[in-house]
Amino acid sequence: MTLFSPPPPPAPDPRVASLTRMKWLAASLLLASLAGLALAHVMGGAGGWGWVRAFCEASAVGAIADWFAVVALFRHPLGVKIPHTAIIPQSKARIADGLAEFVRDHFLDPAVILAKLTALDPARRLGEWLTAPERVSAWVAQAQRWALGLLDTFDDERLQKATLALIVEQARRWDAAPTAGEVLGLLTQNGRHHQLLDASLLKVSEFLMQDEVKAKVAQLMLKHARKEWPKIIGTLELVANVPDLADGLADKLSASMLAELRDVLAQPGHPVRQRYEAWLKEFIERLRNDPALIASVHDMKERAINDPAVQRYVASLWGDIRQLLRTNLAADNSTLAHYVQSALQTVGQQLAGDASLRDALNEHLLSAAGHLAASLRTGMTEHIAQTVKAWDDQRLVHQLELNVGRDLQFIRINGTVVGGLIGLALYALALLQ
Repeated sequence: MTLFSPPPPPAPDPRVASLTRMKWLAASLLLASLAGLALAHVMGGAGGWGWVRAFCEASAVGAIADWFAVVALFRHPLGVKIPHTAIIPQSKARIADGLAEFVRDHFLDPAVILAKLTALDPARRLGEWLTAPERVSAWVAQAQRWALGLLDTFDDERLQKATLALIVEQARRWDAAPTAGEVLGLLTQNGRHHQLLDASLLKVSEFLMQDEVKAKVAQLMLKHARKEWPKIIGTLELVANVPDLADGLADKLSASMLAELRDVLAQPGHPVRQRYEAWLKEFIERLRNDPALIASVHDMKERAINDPAVQRYVASLWGDIRQLLRTNLAADNSTLAHYVQSALQTVGQQLAGDASLRDALNEHLLSAAGHLAASLRTGMTEHIAQTVKAWDDQRLVHQLELNVGRDLQFIRINGTVVGGLIGLALYALALLQ
């Protein structure tokens, strides 16, 4: 069965057959009592028939009384609307509220949930679960099958178009400029942007110190000089080696730039840093509040979204990623599956060996469970009450009968037997007088 195949048809409920057998047994005892009573009347009261009549008479009365009591719980006996019958359907609203309140007070009370979770120690149990290689391997294998099934669904062209349309619609709704401003604002907290500037300046310094870079700069300077001042360069070549002069000038230029970069790196208040700081703050503020820049970013976003080349690239990129994932997940030695299994086992080992980590995880789990229980308590209570109230009366009766009807039939059977025994006792007392 694949991940998204329809579920098999439900198996017949065994409670139906069990309830039917018990009803027939109770009804058979009632019929037997009535038959014995009729036979005793025909035979008269002489001899032992008086005892049979006493037993069957009381037994039939007890059976009929208990039948009435049991049936009155669920429906009107023989369809006659006698007061205080069909008690459960008539009390459906009260039952629904009572059931909802019971679940609320005994299952969704935050104190109850937290007490059970504390005793359960979920972090320790999770660690034990993750340290069993065969268990983790089975879970990862199942996850592989689920992931392959999910990837297979995206082979449907209709689903691909719908997904692309959803992504495009969300991208159009995305207010890109303010979001970029918020991201940049986050990245500039605690001087992070200066760390980025330092790393960039170090890379530039390393670049300028390379001999091939200096040689290239010298070539460009010499080429430009020959083009702009050919006579001066021609005259200069009569008395000096111009390429050597260009090399020396390139070395001096590189040294000068390196010195300036070192000053910037060494001085937190360097003017370059101040200008960089001011420019970045101004740019972030403009991303948040400048209508012209916001409109420009929005236009760029729209052009990117509507560009056929971008759409083709995204579609081909997703296709390549999907095929790569499918190939990897379908392999017996899947790299992704191996990494996931290894990571889970590592987490399990850390949980098993680090009590402080377990305590921290339990603390967060308990806090989340408490908030979740508190937020769901009212909603779940109302949902249970409304669901039960919305049930059809016959459905409600049917469900309750399946769960408790078999035991109620024992009441009818006991009433038949106990009634007959009481009849015998009363008959014996009458004979002794």
